[in-house]
Amino acid sequence: MLKHWIPANPPEKDAMKQRLEAARKRLYELQMEIKNHKIPVLVLFEGWDASGKGSMIGKVIRNIDPRFFKVATMSAPTEEDKRRPFLYRFFKEIPEAGKFTFLDGGWMEQTCREVMNGQLSREAYDNRINSIRRFERQLTDNGYLVIKFFMHIDKKEQKKRMEILLEAEDTQWRVSENDLQQNDRYKKYMKVFDNYLNSTNSSTAPWYIIDAKNRKWAELQVLETLISNIEVGMQNTAHSVPILQNVFPLVPMPRLADISLEGKTLDDETYKTELKQLQAKLGALHNRLYRKRVPVIITYEGWDAAGKGGNIKRIAGALDPRGFEVLPIASPEPHEKARHYLWRFWTRLPKDGHIAIFDRTWYGRVMVERLEGFCSENDWRRAYNEMNEFEKELADWGAVIIKFWVHIDKDTQLERFTERQNNPEKRWKITEEDWRNREKWDVYEEAVDEMLQKTSTTFAPWYILESVDKKYARIQALNIVIERIEEALK
Repeated sequence: MLKHWIPANPPEKDAMKQRLEAARKRLYELQMEIKNHKIPVLVLFEGWDASGKGSMIGKVIRNIDPRFFKVATMSAPTEEDKRRPFLYRFFKEIPEAGKFTFLDGGWMEQTCREVMNGQLSREAYDNRINSIRRFERQLTDNGYLVIKFFMHIDKKEQKKRMEILLEAEDTQWRVSENDLQQNDRYKKYMKVFDNYLNSTNSSTAPWYIIDAKNRKWAELQVLETLISNIEVGMQNTAHSVPILQNVFPLVPMPRLADISLEGKTLDDETYKTELKQLQAKLGALHNRLYRKRVPVIITYEGWDAAGKGGNIKRIAGALDPRGFEVLPIASPEPHEKARHYLWRFWTRLPKDGHIAIFDRTWYGRVMVERLEGFCSENDWRRAYNEMNEFEKELADWGAVIIKFWVHIDKDTQLERFTERQNNPEKRWKITEEDWRNREKWDVYEEAVDEMLQKTSTTFAPWYILESVDKKYARIQALNIVIERIEEALK
């Protein structure tokens, strides 16, 4: 893109002034329309060092009410960031519906820097590009406007700007050794930037090359591009997104109706003996996980009253409390509803060496949200692939992903519901919603079967825990967790 890029000629002085005034006014008007249309806008500024990314953001935000935007400077990842997946710190910054987020640098800057420093192999680079493409596509598929600017200046202009900054005592700090090195290796950086821009240019999140030599002209290009994208975005709010074919290898899964629950029991003596042994083994493995910095993500879905809570308790009881967290997932809060549905799970991911146990998960999208009409059909059909992509990111990061469906039959559920209803100490566990959901057992079962078929991948397979006897299911879960962790530690 940069190699063959030809800059447009800036307008005459008077025309520039008129167009800038009109663009500033129009952006101010559009901020309220963005709010009313509930469109989230993510604006990424990348480009050469000293090209004016930070000052450009400053000029743009003068035209927006400060209640409706956030600016984040995405400098090099911290040690804390490095303990989570690459996309974690960027996903955290995505805006709420109706608001802007401006990023000073982002996933391009980090990726290209790592290439230049020899930190990414060719294979790792290709995987990174695939991750970035999926990330940007998921955002735009879920209604985000992703607007990407590359601020372009030539080697001579960059050197001139750095020299001016270095002359003044108050601005010397703004020029780092990396900045000077970039100017010395301008041609090599140009090649890396060009490859990246070509690889991540898409119809839904294209790159806009900004001629940043003339600052007023640069501002006008940015403002008019923002305005054009927002106006088009507001016309496309009701569009349906193509459902992508799954590209990940799947593990065949049985239908729930074909799973036998008979004979899956344990006597008390055997249960107590095995529980003690398995918890001791899992506790020892947890120490090795921490030492080797392997993250583990255990997720629980299942029928109401199937025994998820008791199962989680036996896993957690074996672990060092400093190295795990149980995350009960309820209905999304307003600030969570206003973002991509996976945002609240990205932001809850564990550090490497730690364990996260999710009591309910992102799969609510294709169960309760699907069946209760909380999202469109296009949304939940698209979600199978999006959730596979999410889990692929986690697996590539090195996480062990263990997904449990805790399974019982309708009669067992009725028996447990009735017991809860009649026991004052357990009555808090049963709600009207539980009884309503029970009436929809058949449609839920159909949804669960489809979920299991479409999202049991080789890197994140589903495990069915037969839980008519809760003791049996607990031992089964401990055995699976231990086996998967042992495999990872090899």
